[in-house]
Amino acid sequence: MTDVVLPCLNEAPALAWLLARMPAGYRAIVADNGSTDGSAEVARRHGAEVVTVPQVGYGAAVHAGILAAEPADGVVCVMDADGSLDPAQLPLVADPVRAGTVQLALGRRRPTINRAWPPHARLGNAVLARRLRRTTGLPVHDIGPMRAARRDDLLALDLRDRRFGYPLELLVAAARAGWTVAEVDVTYAPRTAGTKSKVTGTVRGTARAIRDMTAVLAR
Repeated sequence: MTDVVLPCLNEAPALAWLLARMPAGYRAIVADNGSTDGSAEVARRHGAEVVTVPQVGYGAAVHAGILAAEPADGVVCVMDADGSLDPAQLPLVADPVRAGTVQLALGRRRPTINRAWPPHARLGNAVLARRLRRTTGLPVHDIGPMRAARRDDLLALDLRDRRFGYPLELLVAAARAGWTVAEVDVTYAPRTAGTKSKVTGTVRGTARAIRDMTAVLAR
């Protein structure tokens, strides 16, 4: 069994579809980060484990979910819970880790239509990924919102960022630890109606995420 951590803040409209598409052999852990729209109830109703995360922040939710994970195969996946990513594609990132080919697999987003990934968010991601390649040598082009690694390896990195800088801190720490990292293409669709990205949904949200990630690179 592979555990899948879904950091969640008000994603009720997407959860039913998302949880119904979870592949066999994958267990969903919804790390609820203060939702007020009934996300936790929807998740429980569809068979997911729910972890309540009082500390605000994307990194806080992911970390709490990883702590709660008990994957039989040792592998933990993380993916956004807004319906933009298809859980049916989780084996694309989990299988290379499970096979020992890589220590960290990232889903490189391939938009199904242009509006799935707003220009301001795509540009911000490209700038950060380029800087990351230069500073770490990692062959990455996306600060992937779908990824997989072994739970024990993740915890051993001792990541501290609890905000939007978490994904970038993970990559920097993985590079310093000498991990083998690879990307695989995954489809990226518009979010489920009624949900809005905390990062890419607005220019302000993207700017906040870039600020958090830039602080990680500065360290």
